[in-house]
Parts: sequence; structure tokens; C-alpha cells
Amino acid sequence: MRHRSAQAQIHLTVIRVRAELVSARTALVNAARGLVKSYGERLPQCGTQQVSRELAAGLSTELREVLEPLLKEIESLNERMPKQVKSVGTQIALTYVLTIEDPYRFAKSREMGCFLGLKPGRRNSGKSEPQKHISKEGDGYLRTMMVQGAHYILGPFGEDSDLRRWRRKLAERGGKNAKKRAVVAVARKLAVLLHRLWVSGEVYEPLRNSQKAMRAVA
Repeated sequence: MRHRSAQAQIHLTVIRVRAELVSARTALVNAARGLVKSYGERLPQCGTQQVSRELAAGLSTELREVLEPLLKEIESLNERMPKQVKSVGTQIALTYVLTIEDPYRFAKSREMGCFLGLKPGRRNSGKSEPQKHISKEGDGYLRTMMVQGAHYILGPFGEDSDLRRWRRKLAERGGKNAKKRAVVAVARKLAVLLHRLWVSGEVYEPLRNSQKAMRAVA
């Protein structure tokens, strides 16, 4: 057990405060949309950061009055949101560095998977070794960040990369919960990759392994 420094802890707390505010804002936005829908009307589609009292302009007068306090609170959260992070990568990297603080506390990069509880266990049963659930040990918030990063990498806006291509191979195996296992596996590889880049100082190359394989074939 190693305690992070007070400075790292306060910076990490800023990130976690923002995460709690984002969660609260999302819950309020979902509540507003649900209430309006139950009344037979709809709020225009937009991102949570664009939700305001102006969005209710097209609603009936009585419904606007009822929603006024709720939408006002959402506006207040948007105004008070600390540390707005435009890039998913920036937030993940900052959380990673502040949580780990000293990368040399781990002898090997692959230890990050176990440290964050992203490595599944194995259960010996005769000739088979069925895979168990991940341990979920270590820092839960950083583990969540890794999973969110994996979802982004594998989602429609993720760029072509070794991690994205590797996931396709996992998905091809099929089986129950194949997609969920692929996300966890990519999250684990992402944690390992970030540590390796941090220690080595190398520049991230999305298709490094794929290009290396193509050169070998050529």
C-alpha cells in the first residue's frame, strides 16, 4: 500500500468532484426529459452541457413553470463545472498519472491489469479452465476511466488503432458476453500501454504493431 502525495490527492479530488457534478447533471437532465415525456411533450435533443431554460421554450406554459427550478439547477451545474476537459484522452491521462504518481513502483507494465482489477481469474475444472469475472481490486475510479476509454476506442468515433483491431479478433471468437469481455480486455491493454509509454517516454503510435507486422511480411 502506497499513499499518494497531498498535492496529487487534491488534484485528483478536483477530477472526482467534476465526475460527481457530471453524474448529478446527467441525472437531472434525464429526470427533466422523463417528466416532459410523461406529459406528452418532448425537449429538443442536445448534449447535457446545452440544456438550459431556453430549451423549454417550445413547451406548454404550465410545464415550463414546473420545470423552471430543475432546468435552473442544471444551468448552475454547467456554470460551476470545474476543470472542463475537452478530450477524453486528456482526462484519462491526467487521472492515470495522478492516481499512479510513481510509475516505477511497478516492475512491469503488465502489472497494471492486476493493480486495477481488470484481469479475470481462472477456475480449474478438470480439463477446462473457464474464465471468471475480473477482481475489481485497486482504484475503482481509474478502472472506470480505463473502461470508458475502451468504449471510446471501440466506438464510432475511435480512430483505427492496434487496440481497435485487436478487439475485432476477440469479437470474432463469439460466445456469451463477447462484446463485454472485449471492452474489459481493451481497458486492460490500455492501462498497460499507458504505463509503458510513461516509463519509456515513447510517442504513441496507434498502428505501431500492425505496421510492424506489415513490414515483416514485406
